[in-house]
This record gives sequence, C-alpha cells and structure tokens, in this order.
Amino acid sequence: MNTPAPPADLFRVALISMPWSIFNRPSVQLGALKAWLDRDNTIQTHTFHPYLQVAKAVGTETYHHLARNSWAGEALYSPLLFPGQRQQAARLFHESCQDKGKGNSELRGLDFDQTVQLLDDSLDRWLADLDLASFHLIGFSICFNQLLASLTAAARIKKLHPALPIVAGGSGCVGPMGASLLHNFPQLDYVISGEGEESLARLCHCLRQNDALETLPLQIILRSRPFVETPCQGLADLNQLPTPDYTPYFQQMQDTFPGQPFIPILPLEFSRGCWWNRCTFCNLNLQWQGYRWKQNDRMAHEVREQSRRHDCLDFTFTDNALPPKEADLFFQTMAAEPVDYDFFAEIRVITDGDKLAAYRRGGLSSVQVGIESLSTTLLARMEKGTTVMDNIAAMKQSRACHMQLDGNLITEFPGSTEEEVAETLHNLNFVLPFTPLAAAAFFLGEGSPIGNNPRKFGIAAVLQHPKNRRLFPQEILAGMAMLIKEHRGDRALQRRLWRPVTKKIVKWQTFHAGRDIHGIPPLSYRDGGSFLIIRQEQINGPCLQHRLRGTSRAIYLYCQKIRDKKDVARQFPAIQPEALRDFLADLATKRILFQEGTRILALAIPVSAP
Repeated sequence: MNTPAPPADLFRVALISMPWSIFNRPSVQLGALKAWLDRDNTIQTHTFHPYLQVAKAVGTETYHHLARNSWAGEALYSPLLFPGQRQQAARLFHESCQDKGKGNSELRGLDFDQTVQLLDDSLDRWLADLDLASFHLIGFSICFNQLLASLTAAARIKKLHPALPIVAGGSGCVGPMGASLLHNFPQLDYVISGEGEESLARLCHCLRQNDALETLPLQIILRSRPFVETPCQGLADLNQLPTPDYTPYFQQMQDTFPGQPFIPILPLEFSRGCWWNRCTFCNLNLQWQGYRWKQNDRMAHEVREQSRRHDCLDFTFTDNALPPKEADLFFQTMAAEPVDYDFFAEIRVITDGDKLAAYRRGGLSSVQVGIESLSTTLLARMEKGTTVMDNIAAMKQSRACHMQLDGNLITEFPGSTEEEVAETLHNLNFVLPFTPLAAAAFFLGEGSPIGNNPRKFGIAAVLQHPKNRRLFPQEILAGMAMLIKEHRGDRALQRRLWRPVTKKIVKWQTFHAGRDIHGIPPLSYRDGGSFLIIRQEQINGPCLQHRLRGTSRAIYLYCQKIRDKKDVARQFPAIQPEALRDFLADLATKRILFQEGTRILALAIPVSAP
C-alpha cells in the first residue's frame, strides 16, 4: 500500500473509513470528498478503506454480522483504546450477540479476546504499510458505529507521528458531539461539523499556507477558540458535486481479496437532508442544513458513469428520503435503459401503486419505508404525516409490484397509551399477508426533537446510555455528547404495554419464514371475469377461500386503491347505503379489507400482479 513520492508543493491528505463500514460498499463520504478535493490542483487526496482488511481477518460473513450489530462492533475496539474497559466491553459484546434477530446466531460462538487481537494486529499491519510521513493531514469519516475504531486508529497515528494533524468529520461529529470529541481525545486536532467538502478544503489551504486557524469557519471546531454551535451550512446546489471517486476502494479490494472478487454495491447520493424533516424521534439530519437534491438527469448520468467505471449494476441510495418529483423522472429514465440496474432506497410512504410499479420498472427492487407505527394517534405524535391506512397501502402496493419492503415498528415510544397498543395489535391482523416489519424499541437520539424537548414527551431525565458506560471510562464519558442516550420516564410501563406487540411480530415473521408457497401472496385473488376467488392463509387455521360475484366483485376491485366510502357509494349508486355498509363491514371482519374512518382498502393482491 506504499504510495509514490508526491510533488513537493502538493498538500497531501489521507482520508480513512474504519470499521464497521459495510465491507462490500465503498465509503460515499470518502468518494465524495476525494472527487471534490481533486479538483484543486494544490491538493492530492488518497482514500483508505481498512475495513476491507478487517473483513478478511475476521471473515466476510462474521464482518457482515458485526457491522449490523453496532454495540458488538464498538465493544471489540473499546479495549484497544481503553484497556481498563476490557471486562465490561466483553460482557456487552456477549450480551449483544445473544439478542434475538440481526443475524446474531452467527456471532454467539465468536471469541471476544481472539477477535480483539485480530483487530489489533490488522490495524498495526495496515498502519505499517501506510507511509504516514508523506501526508500533511489525516482525516477520519466517523458515522454510526465507527467511533471507537476511528479514535483507536487516530491515537496510534498520533503516537507514531505526533506533529501530523488529524481531523474528524461525519454524522457522529456534529455540533456538541464533535466539540466533546475534541475536548476528550487529544489525538484529534480538528473536527468538522456538518458537510465536509468546503470546510475540509478550507482547512487544507489554511494548513498549507500556515494561516491563522482562527480565520476558519465555525463549522471547523478548534481547541484554540470556544465552541459555538452553528447551523451546518453546506452546498446550495448538489449538482455542483463531481461524481464520487471509488477507484481506490476497488484497488484496495483487489489487493485484499485477490482472486476472490465480489461485486460491490455502489452508494449514490440523490439528496441531502429530508424534505419532511418533522419526525419527532429522528436525528438523521443533524449534519444537513435544509433539503437539497440533484436533478434527475444529473443522477442518471452519475449512475451510468459509475456503472461503466466499475462494471457494477447494483446501487444503494444514501438519502434519508428521495426527492419525489426528481425520483419519478429518474426511474422513468432508468426503465427505458437497456441495462439491468438494481437500486435500494429509503423512501417515505407511497400509497400509489402505479407510482411504486413505475419505480420497480426503473430498477428499485427494495426499499426501507418509514412505517414506524400502526396507530394513527401515535403516528400523529411522531409527526410522521401519515396514517395507518397510508402505511398499510404502502405495504400492500409494494408487495403487489414485487418490491421488497423493509420497515420498523417502533415500540415503547414514550407516552404510548393502552389504546394505541391495542390499536396496533388489532391492525397487525390486517398486515399479516405483507412483508413483516421489525420491532424496534424506541431510543433517544442526540439532537432529535424529543431529545431537544424531552419533558414534552414525558421524559423525566436524559442520561448517558448504560451500554456506553461499559465502553468508555466514566471520567471521559461524563463530558461527552453521544449519539444515543438513555432516558427515564415511563419506560417500565412501556416495556410491559408493548410486550404483546413484540411477540405478535415474531409470530408474523415466523409465519412468513415457514410458508411453502413463496410465489403466491398469503392473501391473493384470481379474477374470473364475473367473480373473484380470494385465497387467504392464516397463522393458525386452514387456508380460507372467498368468492365475490357481480357487484361485490366490482366493489372489491374498485377498492384496490384507497377509496372514500362516499366515492364507493357514488360509483355504485344502485347499492343501498345500509347494504354497502354491511358488505364492507363483513369484508373487514374477514380481514380481507381494511377500514379507517371513511377510507377503505381491499387487501388481496392479484395472483397475476406483474
């Protein structure tokens, strides 16, 4: 990994992404920063992905599961930075690996001390191959579950080269979090809060020209001046951004896994921030100021360019929410391409089946959707801007167009009522045919609306998370602002209230995992022209068959999209109001139709769905 000697007048920067970044994916942060800085002919940027070496050392399958289990991954680096925390970190590691789900069965036999030693040796070997003396600045991208690995590597670099400046940035370094990192860890010299392109370029020029550091913008946190929290200003126009440069990742991948090529998934950035940005529990937008997006043709050009450069067809959008109008046009363009692209994206709830089908034709095969709740009053307190009907429609329509939907159902939300839990349990009966959600216990995030105003949500006290108390010495943790926090309030009540929901979700997941007929939805229909036959599987009980004839068939087909009861009455004026009400109520009792207020939705999916 030795790098050639640079021209003497170039300012050389090394940007590093540590575990537990996903190993079969280059870092979008490093790729974007390198492409931006490389436009400056006074700066030479090198990017490094040592998580590839770690994946080789522990095995790619083990690495994959550790990357999904943030507490276990962080626990493995804790004793390398804080030897006195080894015993507590080991306990946290083993407890985290015992949790059900998350693929943790693959981690239960992993030896903690041996794995820590593997990480220790891998880091030393990687640093030995790196010509640190040739660089003028080292930068670490610190996002979720990369904190302890990055601090460990930075400490070793600083020990080897005390005068070499080190900067950190990323979503784990925003505002007070970044200031507390700089205050507690002398291996860091600077922290960038918010978007990095312009701030990192300013820092490079300041160091290169030996200018006064105090001239740097407040987004660059310094020890030499008091911390002032400031908005995370960024680029006004994302179309200015060059295409991220992932070439070093592919070179390092080939060096690390020679003869064992795997096909990476390339990250794409369509937008920054979130156009909704109201969810009370969310802290994913701390590093962004406002919502900005690329034009659809600019995004399509980037996809084509990355595909040609790296012979890849698989992409994942890093956005918190795709820009709706531009996404419509982008997927329309992709559908017309003679190339089999495949995309993953996080999207807000889309109830329009035609739009989802168009996205699917454009290559969007899997989505993370912000479902979060099956109680409309709870959704209102979360400020999701959706209802249970919207969520169920999104789950149904994605299943109908063969789009994999992943989503969470937040449990133990502060202030949840018995009525909201009962509503959730009731509505879980109606989503049985669709892809199961995952139960996700509420956590309090730094900078979220709840975190900024906890008493409004019945939270009596905000504390350091007990798992962080196992990872960090108390004297350091006491002065740190951490991304995830603990809270006191009605937690014991919430755990008790939500326990039946968690159990019901497990049954839902087990039902889908054990189905024999994977090609046919659990609730489907076949159209006979003048009649429908609806097939309905149950968790406990025989498969049911329902037949709807004539007008009953027509009403059910009309309600394949969300309809208001008034619209149904106008569409079928010959049906008496009482008869229509009783018919819809009967379908809801059979759980083949969902009603919320005056809105209704037929739940069965056509067997012939494309």
